[in-house]
Amino acid sequence: MIRFEPRPAITPLRAVSVPVLAALAALVLAAVPLAFAGAPILSAYGLMVKGAYGSLFAFSETLTRTTPLILTGLAAAVAFRAKLWNIGGEGQLYAGALAAVAVGSGAFSGPAYVMIPTVVAAGAAAGALLMLGPALLKLRFGADEVVTTLLLNFIMLLFVQMMLEGPLKDPMGLGWPQSSPIVDEAVLPPLIARMRVHSGLLIGLVMAIVVHVMIRYAVWGYEIRAVGENPSAARYAGIPVSGTIVRVALISGGLAGLAGVGEVAGLKGYLTADLSPGFGYAGIVVAMLAGLSPLGVVVAALFVASVFVGADSMSRAIGVSSYLADLVVALSLLCVLVGGFVVRYRIRWIGRHHAHGAEG
Repeated sequence: MIRFEPRPAITPLRAVSVPVLAALAALVLAAVPLAFAGAPILSAYGLMVKGAYGSLFAFSETLTRTTPLILTGLAAAVAFRAKLWNIGGEGQLYAGALAAVAVGSGAFSGPAYVMIPTVVAAGAAAGALLMLGPALLKLRFGADEVVTTLLLNFIMLLFVQMMLEGPLKDPMGLGWPQSSPIVDEAVLPPLIARMRVHSGLLIGLVMAIVVHVMIRYAVWGYEIRAVGENPSAARYAGIPVSGTIVRVALISGGLAGLAGVGEVAGLKGYLTADLSPGFGYAGIVVAMLAGLSPLGVVVAALFVASVFVGADSMSRAIGVSSYLADLVVALSLLCVLVGGFVVRYRIRWIGRHHAHGAEG
């Protein structure tokens, strides 16, 4: 007979080792379909590393892909800490991008030190407001935020498509459904000359540090953890549960909105309906890989970005599908979930006579 018993304590070493071992296990498991595809496994993984880090251009592309993943990962991590299941990072990303374009494509003019903070603030506010609705529905009517945030992703994308075919459509776009470009004064400066990596990466890193300090050392961070662990006990202790949920929702949505700002104001320069390849959903994987740790999100986002960029390069080199990256990320998440269970519980084998004795 098998019995699962909670471990009395989880050591920091064991908690940190789970995502690392999960990533390694995912690469081992992904080698099976890679071998069936007829690719040399070691060479394929070598090409993945080279594609992600083999040159300054490759490294800059990895950092470019890392930037939105940090912000959407933080959005999920903050919400999940309070047991607020925000699955709407994709829609909040598009809301932030839409607001950034609406403000930064000529609505008003000004110097860069005015335009850039305004565009960033508008994008964060749009993402926060989109998450506020599901949070209020949860508190007032008990609506499942998983459903409401997920459905809002599709609603937001349809709204963006409508705006790109209407008020925000670029008159110089030759009929393509895209917005007018962001003015030069509102563009986030690049970090490396002639490379695509931009200062949105710095925003993501600063936000990771701020969220870490808030969660770890601030009273409000304690309230978030308390609400996430046991809302009833937190309410009994005098913690404003509803107010904490609303604040968490605003922060989570705002962080995802910042990811959209970075994609339009730092990378692409204008908004299209295919702006994001799923950064909002990938952010959930990043948060889980990081164990909901804000600083761990940075490392997890870098790992996921490396897999995607490296797999693209590897697929072109040896003719293997780039969907291998999706497989590695999915396997990593699965391994983290299994590893997290093993960390929290230990397995004990109990003889049949002991089991009967316990029942008696």
